[in-house]
Amino acid sequence: MSTYIFSSESVGEGHPDKVADTISDAILDACLAQDPLSRVACETFVKSNIVVVGGEITTSAKIDYDAIIRSAVRGIGYTNNDDVFHADTLFINNYLTGQSPDIAQGVDAKKAKGKKTAEQGAGDQGIMFGYASNETKELMPAPIMFAHTLGRELTKMRKSGKAKWLRPDAKSQVSVEYVNGKPTRIVNVVISTQHTADVDHATIEKFCIALINRVLPKKMLTKDTEYLINPTGKFVIGGPQGDSGLTGRKIIVDTYGGMGRHGGGAFSGKDPSKVDRSAAYMGRWVAKNVVAAGLADKCEIQFAYAIGHPKPVSVHIDTFGTGKFSDESILAAVLKVFSFKPADIVKQLDLLRPIYSLSTNYGHFGKEDASLPWESTNQVENLKAAIEK
Repeated sequence: MSTYIFSSESVGEGHPDKVADTISDAILDACLAQDPLSRVACETFVKSNIVVVGGEITTSAKIDYDAIIRSAVRGIGYTNNDDVFHADTLFINNYLTGQSPDIAQGVDAKKAKGKKTAEQGAGDQGIMFGYASNETKELMPAPIMFAHTLGRELTKMRKSGKAKWLRPDAKSQVSVEYVNGKPTRIVNVVISTQHTADVDHATIEKFCIALINRVLPKKMLTKDTEYLINPTGKFVIGGPQGDSGLTGRKIIVDTYGGMGRHGGGAFSGKDPSKVDRSAAYMGRWVAKNVVAAGLADKCEIQFAYAIGHPKPVSVHIDTFGTGKFSDESILAAVLKVFSFKPADIVKQLDLLRPIYSLSTNYGHFGKEDASLPWESTNQVENLKAAIEK
């Protein structure tokens, strides 16, 4: 019998890195809302009372960047007068320029000198992964889903005003014991949440333990489950005042909590011509449909691209020995049902829409939201029909 413990973390939308992601995706959505063909690669840095945006944007949209940034920060909840980082008093530095024409000619669906095809090519080279597992109803690994659930509930309680001492910055972490590959119990739960100076630790601890017991599966919590609430004893100074934040620095939180492999590319602030984002979404869609179709209990897909090239240079599937068919047969079925060309990914998932702010916080995967098409299981029957019996 194989037994091990696996841990995953989530971070709240007030975490400095997530503040940066939220701003970047808010700018992306604003561009796509006016111009679906916008090319956006927007990165954000936050520290103290400063927001810096930089990168490349080519769009016909008329954008008030300052207004979008302040609105995004206000939506997170940084509106407290005793906080250095405040939506209304931020200093904003804008270093956005246009996209390089050398990159643009590789992505554009037209001929160019030195380009071997007139098709739309990938916006960069790189490897991307998609993953799914049947251990939760969302077909996600249990540790990351549990951690996200805690983070979402903590934010809900803060924004509802039911715990007025809560502040935006927060982290959660859940450790799950696996026996023979199946999650069996929660070993420990960590919550670190920013708070006002006037609340005592005992109140915070009682509130968080009650929240844990309310939202996590009761059958997974035991008398031996350990609760670690604000383990340092104090978390008053948080957000960009306490730490700097940068777009794309929470790539494991954004995906599978470390359970599935990661190609290294970040998501937020990038339009779907960037395969770091769109192909990772494609991978999730494919893997989720494979598992939902019952072809495997777990599925990981990897594919790779060359900049400017219209097809992936490789596609690989691994079901970790859980496949009901051979990995080769599942891959053959996948290649019959799905197209991995960058232009086709955009069409299949309808990605030229301002939907990306919905994905920014509490994981880009595992959300039951019809606006996020990579979570759809609409190809299950096609995969069943395509598999070689």
